[in-house]
Amino acid sequence: MTVNKPEILRVLQETYPEAKAELHFSNPYEMLVSTMLSAQCTDKQVNKVTPAVFRDFPNPRAMAATTAEVLYPYIKSCGFKTKAANIVAACQIITEKYNGEVPADMDALTSLPGVGRKTANVVLSNAFHIPAIAVDTHVFRVSNRLGLAEANNVLDTEKQLQRAIPREDWSAAHHWLIWHGRRVCTARNPHCDACPLSALCRDYQTRQAESAARSAHESDTLAL
Repeated sequence: MTVNKPEILRVLQETYPEAKAELHFSNPYEMLVSTMLSAQCTDKQVNKVTPAVFRDFPNPRAMAATTAEVLYPYIKSCGFKTKAANIVAACQIITEKYNGEVPADMDALTSLPGVGRKTANVVLSNAFHIPAIAVDTHVFRVSNRLGLAEANNVLDTEKQLQRAIPREDWSAAHHWLIWHGRRVCTARNPHCDACPLSALCRDYQTRQAESAARSAHESDTLAL
């Protein structure tokens, strides 16, 4: 089917006008740490642990002065000790190389331990208001199901979304896709019958057409 990408984006914007980051943060440092913690962890759980983290380690310099062993008990419910080690190491670099300020630059961010393109894009978009599309599991799944992208990896998905979405909408669209993925287009048992995008969704329409074709074939077989 031909995918009407502008219409898909219009419906997403109309459906999720209040979509925004669900991680709690008040500055780039908090956004960076929260996003690093959110890997393979829910935003809800991250938001439970970060108040104590930011109370006791309120900035990169304070975080750089601690150790992974000290930090880990704070964040244990968010994952492995590797996260604690990466956060401390990243803040040591930020303190030494960037005068304690989180850099607003993709290359600089991705050079930090534990920071990949997804995390860097989240920080750039939310903390610095730089247009970016972070492709997490929700964005990857939803954009490829809808037909906004047709890729089997996150980097190609990001590039295709950049072409499909006006630059000024990149950051907002990232949140639209996440909210849709969490609320409707879930990984298992997506709520297609309640989805406002069913008529526009490549995956749904393809499955409907395949189902209709199977039913027609079965009817023809029975008629014989």
